[in-house]
Amino acid sequence: MKRLIVAAGGGGDAVACAMLHAALYGNEGQAVILTYAWERLVVDPVPGPRGAADFTGLEQITPAVRAVPPGASPLAPAGSTLPRLAAELPHSFALIDPYQGARGITRQLEELVDHLAPESIDLLDVGGDILARGDEPTLKSPLADALTLAACCQVGSPIRLLVAGPGLDGELPFDDLRGMLGPIVHTFTPTDVQPISSVLEWHPSEATGMLAATARGVRGTCEIRDSGLLVPLTDESPRVHEVDLDDAVSRNQLARAVMASESLDQVEQHSREVCGYSEIDYERNKAAWLKEQPHAVPNRATILAKLDQFQAEARKRGVSHTTFRRIAEALNLNNSQLDALRQLLLDSRPKQCAAPLWHIPAEA
Repeated sequence: MKRLIVAAGGGGDAVACAMLHAALYGNEGQAVILTYAWERLVVDPVPGPRGAADFTGLEQITPAVRAVPPGASPLAPAGSTLPRLAAELPHSFALIDPYQGARGITRQLEELVDHLAPESIDLLDVGGDILARGDEPTLKSPLADALTLAACCQVGSPIRLLVAGPGLDGELPFDDLRGMLGPIVHTFTPTDVQPISSVLEWHPSEATGMLAATARGVRGTCEIRDSGLLVPLTDESPRVHEVDLDDAVSRNQLARAVMASESLDQVEQHSREVCGYSEIDYERNKAAWLKEQPHAVPNRATILAKLDQFQAEARKRGVSHTTFRRIAEALNLNNSQLDALRQLLLDSRPKQCAAPLWHIPAEA
C-alpha cells in the first residue's frame, strides 16, 4: 500500500508530510512525498527552486519524475535539505520540477499516479496560504502553493487538500482562513511529532517547527522570518483541516492564472500581474544584498550579548518564542553558522529550549 502526499510549498511542508503520514496512516510503510527543492536563502543561497538539472545522483521513478535519495547532491553553490531528509526519514522524496510550469507538474503527478496506484493522494499546506486570493497585504510567498494547486486540480484522480496549522506561516491570519476551513481531520499530538524529532533538531522550517511545537503543547506568540512577523500559537495551531479543492481553486486567482503555464518564467509573470510581485524577485534582491554583507564569525560573548539585546526588544513586542532561524538572521549569521548557533544556545541556556523553538521568558 502506497500513499502519495504532495507538499504544497516545499521546504518544511515536506517534513510536515512525514508527520501527517505517521499520524493518519501509522505503520503502513513509507510514503512517496512529492515536494519542491525550494529553501530559504539561509539554506540555499541561489534564488528560486531547484530543478532536476540542479542535482547529481537523482534516481528516475518515471520519465518525468526523479527521486532525491540520500546520496544526491545539489550542484554548488546551491543547497538543499532533501538528501538529508531522505537519509533520516523512511519515505521516498520525489522532486517537483516547476521549470515546465503547471503543465509539467500535472504530467509528473499523472505519471506518479499511474506508476504507484496510490491508496490515497493528499495535498498538504502548512499555514494556509494556498487559500489566498493573491491580493492580501500580508501574503509573502504565494507562488509555489498556487502552482501546485493548479497542477493538482488538473489531475484525473481524487486529491484531498489539507491545511495544517492555519496561520502558522505568518501570511494569512487564522481569522481570515476560518470561513474556508472544512472539518478537522486530525489534531497533532506529541506522539505524532516523534518520528520527525531528529529532523527538527536541524531543519530550519519555521512553520513546521511551530506546528510541531504546538503539538507538544507550546502556546504564546512566536516571532519569525527576517521581517519579524508575529504568529500566535494557539489551540488551533496543531489542527489539520480538510478544504474543498475546487473551492480553493475558485478563490486562488494565481492558481487559475497559471493553469496552462509551461515555464517558471510564465508563472513568475502571472504572479507579478496577480499579486504585484514574484517572491523569486525578492529572493534575487536579498541574495544580492547578502553577498555584500560581512559575515565574520563572532565569538561566544558577542553572540550572547546580541542575543540578550534581541530578546529584550522582542519582549517589548510581546514575543514569547522565536525560531533559531530568526535569531540567526537577527544576529546577521549565515547558514554555515546556524548549527553552531543552535548548539551554543542549547549548551549555554538549555532551559530556554522549547524544541524546536526558543523560549523568551517574560523577565530577563
